[in-house]
Amino acid sequence: MARKLIVEVVAAKALMPKDGQGSTNAYCVLDYDGQRKRTRVKPKDLDPVWNEKFEFTITDVAMPGDLEINIQNERNSGTGRRSSFLGKVTVPVSMVPNRPEAVRWFPLQKRGLFSHIKGDLGLRIWWQPTDSVTKSYEGDGVYSEGRVRQDPFEGGGVRPNKNVAMPDRQPDPRPNSVTVPENDFFVKETNPDLGKAVDHKQHFDLVEGMMYLFVRVVRARGLLGKDTTGLSDPYCKITVGPVKTVTRVFKRSLNPEWNEVFAVGRDKIQGGSLEVSVWDEDKLTGDDFLGGFMVDLHGVPLRKPPEAPLSPQWYRLEAKTGTENVRGEIMVAIWWGTQADEAFPDAWQSDTGGQAQFRQKVYLSPKLWYLRCNVIEAQDLVSHDNRPLEPYVKVFVAPYQTLRTRPSPTGTGSPFWNEDLMFVAAEPFEDIMYLDVLDRDVVLGHARVPLNSIERRIDGRPVASRWYVLDRGGGTGGSFLGRIHLRLCFDGGYHVMDESPNYISDTRPTARHLWRRPLGVLELGIHGANNLLPMKTTKDHRGSVDAYCVAKYGPKWIRTRTIFDSFNPRWQEQYTWEVHDPCTVLTVSVFDNRHTVPAGDAVSVKDLPIGKVRIRLSTLESDHVYTNAYPLLVVTPQGVKKIGEVELAIRFSCASTMNLIHSYLQPQLPKMHYFYPLDPRQMESLRMAAMNIVALRLMRSDPPLRQEVVQFMLDTEAERWSMRRSKANYYRIMGVLNGVLAVMNWFTDICSWKSPVTTVLVHILYLILVGYPELFLPTVFLYMFLIGSWSYRFRPRTPPFMDAKLSQGEYIGDPDELEEEFNVVPANRAQEVLKYRYERLRGVAGRIQNALGDLASMGEKLQSLLSWRDPRASAVFIAFCLTSSILLYVTPFQVVAVLLGVYALRHPRFRDPLPSIPLNLFKRLPSQADRIL
Repeated sequence: MARKLIVEVVAAKALMPKDGQGSTNAYCVLDYDGQRKRTRVKPKDLDPVWNEKFEFTITDVAMPGDLEINIQNERNSGTGRRSSFLGKVTVPVSMVPNRPEAVRWFPLQKRGLFSHIKGDLGLRIWWQPTDSVTKSYEGDGVYSEGRVRQDPFEGGGVRPNKNVAMPDRQPDPRPNSVTVPENDFFVKETNPDLGKAVDHKQHFDLVEGMMYLFVRVVRARGLLGKDTTGLSDPYCKITVGPVKTVTRVFKRSLNPEWNEVFAVGRDKIQGGSLEVSVWDEDKLTGDDFLGGFMVDLHGVPLRKPPEAPLSPQWYRLEAKTGTENVRGEIMVAIWWGTQADEAFPDAWQSDTGGQAQFRQKVYLSPKLWYLRCNVIEAQDLVSHDNRPLEPYVKVFVAPYQTLRTRPSPTGTGSPFWNEDLMFVAAEPFEDIMYLDVLDRDVVLGHARVPLNSIERRIDGRPVASRWYVLDRGGGTGGSFLGRIHLRLCFDGGYHVMDESPNYISDTRPTARHLWRRPLGVLELGIHGANNLLPMKTTKDHRGSVDAYCVAKYGPKWIRTRTIFDSFNPRWQEQYTWEVHDPCTVLTVSVFDNRHTVPAGDAVSVKDLPIGKVRIRLSTLESDHVYTNAYPLLVVTPQGVKKIGEVELAIRFSCASTMNLIHSYLQPQLPKMHYFYPLDPRQMESLRMAAMNIVALRLMRSDPPLRQEVVQFMLDTEAERWSMRRSKANYYRIMGVLNGVLAVMNWFTDICSWKSPVTTVLVHILYLILVGYPELFLPTVFLYMFLIGSWSYRFRPRTPPFMDAKLSQGEYIGDPDELEEEFNVVPANRAQEVLKYRYERLRGVAGRIQNALGDLASMGEKLQSLLSWRDPRASAVFIAFCLTSSILLYVTPFQVVAVLLGVYALRHPRFRDPLPSIPLNLFKRLPSQADRIL
């Protein structure tokens, strides 16, 4: 759909005087997609007001480009009217809303290095559909459009949109575009009362205190027997206002021992008394009252760890009325405490509805190994039809890992392959590797190798090979069908990736004795969530959400308790991880628990993601506590939607700053990845296998961490084709190239003598550098040192967050783009051939998308050297620049040039296979990839 871009130039303020009399004659020139317009001249005014409106045509909706507005000063000279530059503003049209909003003030930008400008420009910009093209909803998910649009992201093909059926959609019409208010997507700084009323030790100083009434029911004695044998089936009931809970039933006893703890939140308590009663279970005639007592909550003591646990006391059981026959005593401890109490994790909790499977839990990923299977050769194979053999080997390792060698064209019964097949396996090694030797899909022989019999290694040393006998398989043994020569080993020197390399949280090798000592500690305080949207409907047709949080760093996963039916849940839980590499990412996600209400088919019910937050540790200053509310954003078929906010407190502490900086100069991955590198396509298939193993193992935990949760945390769909992601990567590249384009434009202006004074100064500087070439490199490094030092004042104060603008989520040009992104497996949309071509196109486009992202990341990492996004890396780089500038001042330029040339052209025998120190530092730098949804 074509659109109009509406630009209202309102006013400017505090412009730079340029007419030699302390004023200026300002006017604006607007350029967009070859369309140029200008405002009137406002004479002698440093704060001009125009209030002029202009219209531009957006010819390419998918790639709308940028609007550039230049403010010029008109001055009279002897040769006629001339203009001087006052500043410019560049506005990406993709970020423009679809309705008029308040005036927005843009700071004026420089055009060149020596431009002297100041001031701001006030604009109102929005877009609206044109009348020439209409798009209407025809019912049943069908849209019609009156023309054909060229989409640059679809391989140059022309796509007719007339009467295109959109299956799998809701019957309600969707808007042509979705614009979300940008104010909702900002990170907000919070000021919680950290550590108060919780625990003054470091372990609980990142969360606020939540008061709970703790009741420990230990045991009872001398109870009254109710049945014919003189015994009872006693249980204890705790009642605090509307909260009621019971212990387990102790069968056939008058002296039961429960030893159970109950934690009731203060917000759930109504009234000022606690009732503890003992009952005898009788399913036929009803439970019998055995006695009880009441406690005034105003007299309950407060316990603060690390104080010793409160000693339980005996309470005499009393009757409700004087006619009841009651006897016996019960031992109970009652105190006020917080979530820092050691009894809290295992206690019955009112927040979770008393269900143990919804309490906070810590999980560990299984220890993963790369299994290398070198298929060398086979002997004594027999053909079934006397034809020349072209055998190949198929290897299966659970779960769902099947690889095969290429066919051997020898034609004899002794084929030779010598191929490496890589698999992922997890400890304990209880599975079996199955091998089939086949010829044209006919099985020639079968072998089974238990994984626990395979040797382990931590480096590239060769391991012994073995011959394995081939039989008929099926566990029956049978006649000799030949043998196969294999070299098998577990490679412990690699790091087995189970998450996207862009958001990796651990880089250690599998073998534990190759680990380095931890560099620091990461502490996370999960406070709560705010303004969550309803995720499901209850039986009484009321919106509800049962939220819990999951965080992952390294092999350690944590899951908070599930807060029932609350749009503003408060968890106030704190967790700790050891940090071995600062250039890693912490991932925190919020989910809606769909298993709080029993369902008919619990297997098909999946927990829904509410949002995700990623935080790169290298962007955090050491020993600084960050307390922020992060927006929870998800991509839906209707666009990016904010589901709520999650409040976190984060602190990264390091024991030694020198060790931390030294880690920046080390290779990010273990040495085996560089001495014996794996193919990138092979790495991706191994990552998917590792993700499946982790998901299945955590699903088998008690209580389980569900498979959909693990897959969402590990970004299993990062390689999926998306028009939105492709646009985001394109604009990231353009953002990186803007600096290069600005330098080129500045140089063009210098050559064209637009500013004679600037051109003369550049000529003088050029002649100085030509006359003294040894000053060139020191001047460049000193200039970067000054820029980096000046940028320290403007360094980011909050960790990076999911950015809807950067993700191209605020502006959706065509709903079909998101429909394509969510249409993972298109069904009944085309014939089989078209389906195959469509999926193949998406695969190619996905690789192009990732290549664009990698290119953008390289440029963004260069920019981060001086932006203090990673404070330690920026400090190292500007210190290097200062040192280099000093050394280069005192070292002859010819010596430096000779040393650099000799080093760059050195013989291969003097080269180390490990990456160089500058490359290690560069690969560890942060990029905007962390912020892409």
